Amino acid sequence: MTGGTGRLGSRLIQPLQDAGHTVRQMSRRGTGPGGVRGDLATGFDLTPALAGAEIVVHAASDPRGDPWQVDVAGTRRLVQAVDRDRLRHLVYVSIVGVDRIPFGYYRAKWAAEQVLLASGLPVTLLRVTQFHDFVDEMLETARRGPVVPVPMGWRAQPVDIGDVAAHVVEVCGRPPSGDVVEFGGPEELSAAELARAWAAVRAPGAHVVATPVPGKLSSAFRDGAALPTRGARGVRTYAQHLSG
Repeated sequence: MTGGTGRLGSRLIQPLQDAGHTVRQMSRRGTGPGGVRGDLATGFDLTPALAGAEIVVHAASDPRGDPWQVDVAGTRRLVQAVDRDRLRHLVYVSIVGVDRIPFGYYRAKWAAEQVLLASGLPVTLLRVTQFHDFVDEMLETARRGPVVPVPMGWRAQPVDIGDVAAHVVEVCGRPPSGDVVEFGGPEELSAAELARAWAAVRAPGAHVVATPVPGKLSSAFRDGAALPTRGARGVRTYAQHLSG
């Protein structure tokens, strides 16, 4: 598993083990239970880290750094390093809307998908919606004192990380799709609805203000480009997440 110490990766270890898999938790430092060292940005130690792996969950990403180096070039390095004689399934964790939303990080994720589709490997591209925790972070960052400004009309379908982890394990047990599958949360909500639910629990007294945002990126979110159009759904709602 790449990205083994990340937000999703750390939640995948136990469910994968419970399903009978022996897990190698790959990261740049090789820390954690079953940790092995492998660096997608440089290719360092990738081949020994992946040696003999029958299933690879590719969950590594670098949204705050250089996704073209880690997500795209790193995926090319991963393709070159996997044991093709042993590999039965490579599951790549991507994001719903990477093919429709004009945002640099999403374009990098979409490019990484194309690398995998062209690789000849047995792959499934699993696009998921935004994690509940990510929504929390965005709203906390957006907050300006007693005001929480949000883009007017943006639509999302956030999902619980635990639900995603369970679904990844399920996908690992299936034959490779060779294409895109989607997974999202149980309910569609506007940015304002998410912000009001968050403020009621995390910032009582804060006032949510929905503001029109121009541009193609905003249009894509208003038009539902971040919403799944098919596939399974998680069960834990954003309200349940907020209530702990």
